[in-house]
This record gives sequence, C-alpha cells and structure tokens, in this order.
Amino acid sequence: MPRPRDPKDFNCTRRLEAQALRRGWCRVAGCDEAGRGALLGPLYAAAVVLDPDRPIPGLDDSKKLSPHERQEFDAEIREKAVVFQVVAVTAAEVDELNVYEASRQAMLRALRAIAPPPDFVLTDAMPLARGNRDGEFTIPHRAIIHGDARCASIAAASILAKVSRDRHMLELDRTYPQYGLARNKGYGTRDHLEALARFGPCSEYRRSYQPVKDCLLPLFPFGVSA
Repeated sequence: MPRPRDPKDFNCTRRLEAQALRRGWCRVAGCDEAGRGALLGPLYAAAVVLDPDRPIPGLDDSKKLSPHERQEFDAEIREKAVVFQVVAVTAAEVDELNVYEASRQAMLRALRAIAPPPDFVLTDAMPLARGNRDGEFTIPHRAIIHGDARCASIAAASILAKVSRDRHMLELDRTYPQYGLARNKGYGTRDHLEALARFGPCSEYRRSYQPVKDCLLPLFPFGVSA
C-alpha cells in the first residue's frame, strides 16, 4: 500500500483554478483558515479570488514559508487579488461551536463577505455544505486534501489568514506578556504550557481545549458552566 504523500511533495499551482475556468466558472475563490490548534485567541479564515492576469510567483502553503516571506506575500496578494476577505471567529465561538464547525463557519463568513460572490470555491479539505446551521451553502465547491500545498488560491487564503492571526497575537502579547504569545502564537509549546500552568488562563483562552480545562479544574472542581 503506497504511503500518503507528504504536503512538502506537492507543487502549488493554478491548475485547479484553470480547470474550473475552462468549465465555465468565472470567479473561482480559494478558502482556508488559521489557528485551529491554538489554545487561545480567534480562529481566522480568508477567501481569495486571484487574478489570472496577475500571477504571484512562488505562492505556496503558509506553513512552508518563513514569517518574512508570508508578510511579503500577504502584501502582494492584497495588491493583486481581484477580491479578498479575512474574518475571525472568537475563542468563545470556538468553544460554543467546536473547532471544526467554527472553522467552517469562519470560511462561510469570509466567502459571504465577497461581493460579487464567487461562483466556484476551492477549500482546504473542508466540505462547506454539511450541517450548515445558517442555511445550505449553494455555491459549487470542491474540498481538496492538502489544498494549501496544491492550489494557489487556497495557499493565498492560508497566507492572509495566518498573517492576520499572527498580527493579532502580537497585539495580545502586549496585553498578556506572561504567555509569550509573540513567540508561540497561541499554540501549545512547552514554554506556553508552563506559563499557562503558572498564571492560569486569561479570558482569551479556549476553555473547551484540554490543556485549558486542566488548568481550570482546580478552580472549578464541579465543572465550568458555558
């Protein structure tokens, strides 16, 4: 049985967008999120319609890029894209909805903020229509496994979402310097977990995440109400 391909093995191209355009779609959007695994702060999502006539050479999955490269691509995407939107879902909403549904809702909000709307959507492995509590998502779309490593518009969305979220983490770091958010961006690094255990969670933490629950339990031994 062949091993699953590593995302690092993929080439990020506009092939999937070109296929959609050949089939008659005119406004093909890519959509992705950032921050699903973080312990605190908002989850961000972005939707992007790239301009076929204004290529962005070297565009790739945000996780493969350095912070400096992401910043440069973020500026270029904002300059050259036909349209884009970036939205955030709060930590409280992540707790209320669960992280999977919060990710999907964030993508839907980003897509619905695009005007005029796209007529075809490519997402990073996220089916948008399933269980949509805000009404059925009717725009044709395709969920692509490792889409941010294979599809230029999804990669562009991943960069916008990641850069926007990282900027917000820097703002939170000024308010809550004890957690080292400028370094860990809210993810559960060893230093972050040690700080969380020492200082306890602030209001920006996702209380449904197990490391945060573990810190809250001694304070609320009978559980934490929603």
